[in-house]
Amino acid sequence: MLLALWDAIKAGYLRVIAPVADLLVRYRVSPNLITTFGTICTMVAGGIFASGHIRTAGWFLGLTALFDVLDGTVARRTGRSTTFGAFYDSTLDRVADGFVLGGLAMFYGMNAAHRSPIMLAITIAGLIGTFLTSYTRARAESLGLDAKVGIMQRPERVALLAAPQAFFGLALNGWVLAGIVTLLSVTAWITAIQRILFVYNVTRAAEAASEPVLASRQSSAPSASAASRSDDVPAPVAP
Repeated sequence: MLLALWDAIKAGYLRVIAPVADLLVRYRVSPNLITTFGTICTMVAGGIFASGHIRTAGWFLGLTALFDVLDGTVARRTGRSTTFGAFYDSTLDRVADGFVLGGLAMFYGMNAAHRSPIMLAITIAGLIGTFLTSYTRARAESLGLDAKVGIMQRPERVALLAAPQAFFGLALNGWVLAGIVTLLSVTAWITAIQRILFVYNVTRAAEAASEPVLASRQSSAPSASAASRSDDVPAPVAP
């Protein structure tokens, strides 16, 4: 039910931004430029979070999330999808995540009314978990595995950081924000663990499948070696 609702929201969002994508395609705007501009805007959103203007930051982050979709859309439609572009986009995504969660960490560490060592620790844990989630997928891909599994992908993470804050800000004395940050932290670590287990299971299955072949090769090796040694023995010479 929730998955179907999320898919419907994404489909509606893509229809809304379609005219913007058409405009960018018409003027041949570079996808990397879109990625860069979107990252700068997200960094600004992180600064707004740090300043304590949570509702404004939520709206701003929601608007800048538009660029996360547009760069890939424009790249595909203009035939400008490149390996470097994918690498560049993924790298700047980490910068954006760091600024947003770092801004929230600064908020919980410095804001006079909402300073909380516990929430600061939870936010830092969420930042580490977010980076670990990305790293496990990248490392798996370097092994030839697609580890895009887990309960919390980046689009869902951005949506949770933007939408509730845009509408609720620091409602209920900041408990809505604290709940969202805690949820993101927990699900980031769960997703990272899910990806680690996924890679473990896949690699263990591959190793188990190769063990009989390796064993058969090892068992045949001595006989071949013995045959080789017997061939090397000089034949007796008749007196």
